[in-house]
Amino acid sequence: MIICGIDEAGRGPLAGPVTAAAVILPKCFPINHLNDSKALSRRAREEQSLLVRQNAQEWSIGWAWPLEIDRINIHHATLLAMLRAYKGLRCIPDLVLVDGRFTIAIDPKCRAEIGGDSRIPEIMAASILAKTTRDRWMVRYSRIDNRYDFDIHKGYPTKKHRSLLRRHGPSPIHRRSFKLG
Repeated sequence: MIICGIDEAGRGPLAGPVTAAAVILPKCFPINHLNDSKALSRRAREEQSLLVRQNAQEWSIGWAWPLEIDRINIHHATLLAMLRAYKGLRCIPDLVLVDGRFTIAIDPKCRAEIGGDSRIPEIMAASILAKTTRDRWMVRYSRIDNRYDFDIHKGYPTKKHRSLLRRHGPSPIHRRSFKLG
């Protein structure tokens, strides 16, 4: 049975995209190295991300951008990013497991798994890819616009980020539908 795990990163930030990953692991994948991305150090996440990218049977990334988040809300934008990640796969899995309470509208059997990012290897791998990919995007964007320290807080609502936001006003990647102040 081919199982695909899907998870996202970036629901809570004030800026940047929400990013999802879809991952299919081979039977021989060393799953003992995986964990929920939130439970890993930055360095361990990067190491595991490389392991997944190099050894997964298949993986794909999907994005929903700040304008889409503002237009359709963060919940629907998250599902959109997940659907885009799924559609980027070259094969159709037998079962899709999505971290959280909601599924995406696709043909294969799809099941929501609350806490799946801490117990299902395919979702753990997706969690790691989504987080590291989004973090890298935010670091790169900070080179374009360095006023907000996106490379440090990745768009999350830290005290420093809110202070810089009050000073400079919103950037093109801030989510206007979120309380920014």
